[in-house]
Amino acid sequence: MPRIIRSPDCGNSPRNGFVENIAIALETGICDPEAFDPAVTWETASTRQIVGRTALFEALPTERAPAKVIVEHAISHGRVGAASGEVIRANGETSRFCHVLEFTSLRANHVARVKSYD
Repeated sequence: MPRIIRSPDCGNSPRNGFVENIAIALETGICDPEAFDPAVTWETASTRQIVGRTALFEALPTERAPAKVIVEHAISHGRVGAASGEVIRANGETSRFCHVLEFTSLRANHVARVKSYD
């Protein structure tokens, strides 16, 4: 399991915490399937579009698992959220990420769409 450093933005906001958890899941490949709508779409940084919960889970990283994930910011407003941070691999390779999320409703408890940037 990678070391996770969480954002200070999530202390009093369950929605921000949910956004943070989704970002961590997308970076580590470890997540709860119920957090994603069955028809979720994921537009990856390479502009590849992945459609459906099953396809999303098949596309999650399984190789090159991170040694550390640092979430710098996680925010939400209405039906949208975003998280940014840094991933450090076991070999020392570092990359940055930003995931913009759209939720199925204002409750912000199921992800309908993800756009990822690195």
